[in-house]
Amino acid sequence: MMLLPNMTPAAERAVAAAQQWARRQGSREVMPVHLLTALAEEEEGKASTLLNRAGLSRRVLWDYLASFPTVLSNANPSFPLPLNSLVHQALDHARTLVTTSDRTVASEHLLMALVSEDTSLRKALESLGLNSDQLETAIVSMKDNGTIPLDEPLCLAPTTEEIDTARILDAGLNRAKEALRVVEDYCRFSLDDAFLTGELKAIRHQLTEAFSGYPQNILLEGRETLRDVGTGLSTPQENERTSLAEVVSANFKRLQEALRSLEEFGKLRGPGIGPILEKLRYTAYTLERSVLLGAGARKRLADARLYLLVTGSQCESSLDWTIKEAAAGGVQLVQLREKNLDDKSLYERARQVRKWTREADVLFIVNDRPDIARLVEADGVHLGQDDLPVKEARRILGPDALIGVSTHSLDQVREAVLDGAGYIAVGPVFPSGTKQFAALPGLEFVRLAAAETTLPAFAVGGINADNAASVVAAGLRRGAVSQAICRANDPRCVAARLRQILDGV
Repeated sequence: MMLLPNMTPAAERAVAAAQQWARRQGSREVMPVHLLTALAEEEEGKASTLLNRAGLSRRVLWDYLASFPTVLSNANPSFPLPLNSLVHQALDHARTLVTTSDRTVASEHLLMALVSEDTSLRKALESLGLNSDQLETAIVSMKDNGTIPLDEPLCLAPTTEEIDTARILDAGLNRAKEALRVVEDYCRFSLDDAFLTGELKAIRHQLTEAFSGYPQNILLEGRETLRDVGTGLSTPQENERTSLAEVVSANFKRLQEALRSLEEFGKLRGPGIGPILEKLRYTAYTLERSVLLGAGARKRLADARLYLLVTGSQCESSLDWTIKEAAAGGVQLVQLREKNLDDKSLYERARQVRKWTREADVLFIVNDRPDIARLVEADGVHLGQDDLPVKEARRILGPDALIGVSTHSLDQVREAVLDGAGYIAVGPVFPSGTKQFAALPGLEFVRLAAAETTLPAFAVGGINADNAASVVAAGLRRGAVSQAICRANDPRCVAARLRQILDGV
């Protein structure tokens, strides 16, 4: 059995840890990669610092080391595993690198010896960015003066300020992540919304990444909760929540305030972190609007299944009778879609439809024209991809209006959600007699949209009593219909049949 050289505490820890890594990976002996992993474990250690300076970042190195499988080892942990021959050679080589009188092998000697002795390991690391010559130069420089060469002059900031900054950043990170988790849980478990949940999760991971370079031990050392003067301060409002929406709103505010604090104090770490946190804060504002406006629309349209699109010239009978009969059969929203009327005629027609929909107790939506919708006091407007943006329509109609958006792709669905749409139309699903499209997204798009968001979504395009069941099977129980009802001799009967299908009866 080979006698180990005299080693520094860091080198001894690495050799001992290499045993554990070998066992985790089910190896019968300690290989060079196990010793390298043990050396890289110490984030602030000399070996990790030297590798980083020689072009191999810690993250890339750990991604490489994580590619080795972890299995349950049958080795008896009370007996040390034998060292691979290359590890023996590396230890011998490490002795020759020591220039001090006590002949003590340090972690940087082990690192250089491993890279020198194991050709395959060196090539793998070089493919990941390691400059072997630069590594050797840095270690030789350490042999001459005993220190790692610095890229910039060493500046020791006052300890008090560093700890105070760490305390503020630690508190801000905890507040932000806690608030994110609350809102994420709401989107995940209450809304069942995959898109919004994913967006919030992405913020959480980006926030962690932004501070990944900040030494975690300093954050923990700065933490002080027992003597924090703020832990005992609260207002009655902080202990009262009357609805899920109130919980979500409060935690969005908490998130945004924490991000602002992190943005300002994070600048003390350098100019790079401020823009990252500013972008995250703006993303949080966007998501707050999407979640809260979407929650209102979800509640308002919770039971909405059947949406009628009407054009006077395409109705078999009079427009007022068609709307009345369709509503009696189960239609819950009516959209006035008139592409060929002048503004005055459109305004007069919209006023009439507003009157008839009120009498029928159904929601009234105007297609394309938020100005007309406001003038006739409609419940909202529906926008196509070439119409006004949601933001501008809301400026005209106000915060309570329903604003729908036509979507033909998953990217357009996501954009509509983030823009604050109250509902979306998904399609066209089937060929339509009222509107021509170059391509049909079809039922596959219905499936994707249904899985992506729980914002109220109405399938549109050629839907009738013969194919509505396939829309339900694809994941949507809401449909927007035009000719199937408008051109029917008995709109009430057709609407009732469509409602049965969409309701799953």
